Amino acid sequence: MLTTKELTQFENDGFVTVDGLFSPAEVEDLRQAADDPAVRQDLKKRGADEHCVHLLEITAKHEAFKNLARDPRIADRVAQLIGDDVQLQHSKLATKPSKKGAGAFGWHQDYAYFPHTNYDLVAVMVMLDDATPENGGMYAVRGSHKLGLLDHMRDGWFVGACQETNRWEAHPDRVVPLMAKAGGISIHHCFTLHGSPPNNSGLPRRGVVFQYRAGHAYQMADHVWVDTGFQVHGTPNGRVKCEALDILLPKHRGRANTSGEPFGNVYAQMGEYARKWNAEAKVSKSSAEAVLANA
Repeated sequence: MLTTKELTQFENDGFVTVDGLFSPAEVEDLRQAADDPAVRQDLKKRGADEHCVHLLEITAKHEAFKNLARDPRIADRVAQLIGDDVQLQHSKLATKPSKKGAGAFGWHQDYAYFPHTNYDLVAVMVMLDDATPENGGMYAVRGSHKLGLLDHMRDGWFVGACQETNRWEAHPDRVVPLMAKAGGISIHHCFTLHGSPPNNSGLPRRGVVFQYRAGHAYQMADHVWVDTGFQVHGTPNGRVKCEALDILLPKHRGRANTSGEPFGNVYAQMGEYARKWNAEAKVSKSSAEAVLANA
């Protein structure tokens, strides 16, 4: 369980690291799972030798990661933070290549990608290699989880990176390394600003990331992944908790959605006929189109 000191740190800072949760033998088993031929093939397809790759749905690719997602050493700690009813929102193997200078990931808040009806979501990263400044270990902005959702839009489009650069540039003293050793974990709030520099070590850096949500948090954007809703702690009670929200849901104009379609497959909540009729009536404008039309 998280200690009183660790719980206080999470409340104040928006993150905490815990080393030594998994033994060297357990870490080696996880490394072997990450080196499974099917996993390696998927990583190669996504260019893992050249840049940072987040291989999603990792729990479905190897039993070791499914078991890790619900391991009590993780799930019990998460339950202390967001309640007994805990589900997986997504899982991924996060890799940085050994190619020097590659693998940077910009400052962002997780919630911007997959807004829910409340903020009871945390991310856990299980390190398979020691995280260090040299290999692109993660940094976070202390106390940023208290800022609410920041701007991740450019010209009305969701770009995935926080645009409020003053949040870290103007406060370098609040930028803190979250660098657990292999077998350790970091936990951060869904509003915690975080990012990571390139890997300059010449060695790979791997970690397994689990995004957890309270069962009462209902998803409004991003994808329903194959492991979304996997119950890792407690039992579901069928209730939804709604905060007072006024947020702009993310829409992409990138490769996946060139016409400004919503980000993910959960967003629209619209029947196939309604979608067709709305398109015919031209009432399904994206937020970006509306912004430009009123500019």
